[in-house]
Amino acid sequence: MKNNPPSVNAPNVHTMKCSKREFLAMAAKLSGAGVAAPFALNLAGIGAAAAQTANDYKALVCVFLYGANDHNNTIVTFDTASFNAYTSARSSISLPRADLIALTPTVALSGNNQGRQFALAKELAPLKTMWDQGKLAILANVGPLIVPTTKAQYSNLSVPLPPKLFSHNDQQATWQASSPEGARLGWGGRLGDLFASQNANPVFTCNSLAGSAVFLAGNTVAGYQLGTSGSVAIAGLGGNLFGSTAAPALMRAIINEAGTHLLSRDVAATTARSTKADQELSAAFAANPDFPIPASLTTNALAAQLRIVSRMIASRTTLGAKRQIFLVSLNGFDTHDDQLQTQPILHAQLASALAYFDQNLQSMNVANSVTTFTASDFGRTLTSNGDGSDHGWGSHHFIMGGAVKGGQYYGSFPVMGLNNIDEVGSGRLIPTTAVDQYAATLANWFGVSNTDMAMVLPNIGNFSSRNLGFMV
Repeated sequence: MKNNPPSVNAPNVHTMKCSKREFLAMAAKLSGAGVAAPFALNLAGIGAAAAQTANDYKALVCVFLYGANDHNNTIVTFDTASFNAYTSARSSISLPRADLIALTPTVALSGNNQGRQFALAKELAPLKTMWDQGKLAILANVGPLIVPTTKAQYSNLSVPLPPKLFSHNDQQATWQASSPEGARLGWGGRLGDLFASQNANPVFTCNSLAGSAVFLAGNTVAGYQLGTSGSVAIAGLGGNLFGSTAAPALMRAIINEAGTHLLSRDVAATTARSTKADQELSAAFAANPDFPIPASLTTNALAAQLRIVSRMIASRTTLGAKRQIFLVSLNGFDTHDDQLQTQPILHAQLASALAYFDQNLQSMNVANSVTTFTASDFGRTLTSNGDGSDHGWGSHHFIMGGAVKGGQYYGSFPVMGLNNIDEVGSGRLIPTTAVDQYAATLANWFGVSNTDMAMVLPNIGNFSSRNLGFMV
């Protein structure tokens, strides 16, 4: 199965018959007339009225672990009974107790968690430091849900389920979209829609170092794509083109010619925005601090991405940014094979890159203003296929930042073992916390009101709790 980041769906040809201005005008008319329009149309129409006010700076950074990180060997059950059940269920790929770093909870665990202990794989040692400092939290068993779901309901198909469970590309898109409309818009993009007006240049509201992804696609914003060297200029518009110094000027004239056709006008407008954004960002980077990569991280792809995120945050005042959302990624977690060799390397890259990023934030004195959180396609099976694990559903995740109530566990850890109420075969966990609840807790900290939360997360009304309590 492929595990590449999903691309934003191309617009339907019928939606290209009117300009964005005409589209918004149509939405406003429909809203005023009380016509029941589709969710996206209503959101476009009321977006300006519902725009949130931001008087400070905040950023959300999503670290997407593409391929589906095996949570069972990331946050490992450590009390004797649970650890024995863990090793029994996945004997060929379980981690020895000596290779684990025990975590000490700062509050008593309750419910299914009572008396439980947990540990990190040893290569995640930098995260243990942040846990002890109270700026890293763990959210247990989170995944895409439409409504709360029990094993009986899953087995009887008596509640709606996320489409195409256990499929990489589909679940990546489902996780990032979290919408009944499918994977057209992402909840990060819809969040950006609400706050873009607070930024001097809305182009820099949603920013991706992970390519084109559903997560940052909104009705009025899109993911501004960056490279690990910073802004990515349009090739051929400067310098020497085809051996000619005059050719770039001719190329600019051609692509900037608006013409009378809707498509050509949109291309010209997009090109002008891109060129202007590249110039603004390059100037902002030149005027603000860089964050050199330590020698130990020169081959760490995630650290290289987080360096650029750090530079964007350092340039926030120059860019006039009040609210920003970032997407970065680490690939390679589809560990059907060689899991004990592959996953520790990826874990080490994740932990060291997050520690580097935290140091950068501390140096800027913005650690309380930036919250970083992990996400992944899905979890993996508790059982082993011999040399790895297979596709699952629920998974455990990390949240990092100065505004995080760290050193604590949130959510409900599953009963460890097989053939119980928490799994649907081979230890595939039924999520006990929805992505919507995870996202709503972050969105609330970001500044979204309860009144407008459904604009970002249309399914949130299906869940009794929309704030999991891990943010101050």
